Amino acid sequence: MTSTKLIKNFLCENEVNLLKDYCRIMHRQNKGMMMAHYSDFNSSFYGDPVMESLLLNKRKAVEKEVNLKLSPTYSYFRVYTFRSDLPKHKDRPSCEISVTIHIGSDGTPWPLFVEDKKYETQPGDAIIYRGCEVEHWREPFEGDWHAQTFLHYVNFDGPHKEFYMDKRRMWADAK
Repeated sequence: MTSTKLIKNFLCENEVNLLKDYCRIMHRQNKGMMMAHYSDFNSSFYGDPVMESLLLNKRKAVEKEVNLKLSPTYSYFRVYTFRSDLPKHKDRPSCEISVTIHIGSDGTPWPLFVEDKKYETQPGDAIIYRGCEVEHWREPFEGDWHAQTFLHYVNFDGPHKEFYMDKRRMWADAK
């Protein structure tokens, strides 16, 4: 895989509806780690069992898109709120192949920038990129809420293969 890909309708409508409601319920119940960053209050969830299942079940679809055999590492989802941002960064080795999926939002556009290219998504769309190689970021969010899930993989035969399961003992283990 050499370039970033936008995959429209990576999740079907039923998957989007289920995951959108799930993310909003988890956020409202403060089930995750609240991230107070500047003026935003995001709920963050590492290794959530539902998203770990998505990570495992979408592996074959991601392999087809990147033309590599992949090992899953971890899932992460976050519900962003007003004025949230994502500073320009590269990811750690467990994120060799990253998939950012728009789960749902209040409808306010919030593009992801990957190497200076702007990607606009709708619920169910995914962006696949090399997370630890390319800089990616988001500008401050002007809406009320935006839910994203992140699925991370490594090349099965690649230099980061030891990060299978993010070096955890079992799926949905929060380390």
